[in-house]
Amino acid sequence: MKAIVIEEFGAPEGLALVDIPEPSPSRGEVVIAPAAIGVGGVDVMIRRGMLGAGAFPQGHIPGSEVAGTVASVGDGVDPSLKGRRVWAFTGTGGAYAERAIASVDDVTPLPDGLPPAAAVTLGGSGLVAHFGLAHARLVAQESVLVRGAAGSIGIAAVQFAARTGARAVAVTTSSPQRGRRLRALGATHVLDRAGDGGPDSPDGYDVIIDVVAGEHLPDFIDRLNPGGRYVAVGAVAGMPPATFGSKLTDAFQKSMSFATFSTAVIPHDARQAVRAEQFDAVRDGRLEAVVHEALPLGDAVLAHRKMDAGEVFGRIVLEP
Repeated sequence: MKAIVIEEFGAPEGLALVDIPEPSPSRGEVVIAPAAIGVGGVDVMIRRGMLGAGAFPQGHIPGSEVAGTVASVGDGVDPSLKGRRVWAFTGTGGAYAERAIASVDDVTPLPDGLPPAAAVTLGGSGLVAHFGLAHARLVAQESVLVRGAAGSIGIAAVQFAARTGARAVAVTTSSPQRGRRLRALGATHVLDRAGDGGPDSPDGYDVIIDVVAGEHLPDFIDRLNPGGRYVAVGAVAGMPPATFGSKLTDAFQKSMSFATFSTAVIPHDARQAVRAEQFDAVRDGRLEAVVHEALPLGDAVLAHRKMDAGEVFGRIVLEP
């Protein structure tokens, strides 16, 4: 089969299309023939080597989610699953290929009428946004800032925050055009990447959802209201300075809090139920999954160039 592998960590040009043997499912696993493969921020971090030297081997296949058809099943898996349309989480890699393996526990059936590209745009990101806001204990009439709102997690978070009844949903993004698109999805205030907006922008926020992290994260902690909650759900710009916690202790009497969040802590049944609900909502037009562009699998280098350049609004999808 054809697959994309990382031959050299760093620039997008380190990705290569190669021929490798097709995988076989072990017990409890399924093999999926993808119709769509999500290109995510974690894929970029792995390709750049940002997650630690030696964390992933040369020849690693990137990608963590696919949508397609179950081609074969391993022992202990219901045979009737073969031929079903599904979304699947493949772990920290293995998705950029003509066949991908996933644990049957990480497979969610797709409802009729839901395009595969929409499934990989929302399948992982929608859960992060939903449960990330829950982790922040967002309630109606609070103010929210979504930092890095133009990606698939941020777009979902904007929609969910608006539906919760937040009195203000502010976003950071890189251009007025993106700001207009985010307003159409529920944002009430548009800020630049440094967090600067017009005179009507909120002075502070009860909740900040941060996909970006990086060296400027401490600047945004300063924007929390008393009792505010900051939840980092990603780190596409890298880890924050080791001293960022001093911002919290320096403002001790404001009782602010900082947390990281991963859906790995959410029970399996809850993840499956929420994902299925979100898939139905997209199919029925009650929720928007924004696909930036669909590219052939062999154009993975181009996809990653676009990610590095900050050109993507929503999610890029690869199609074998």
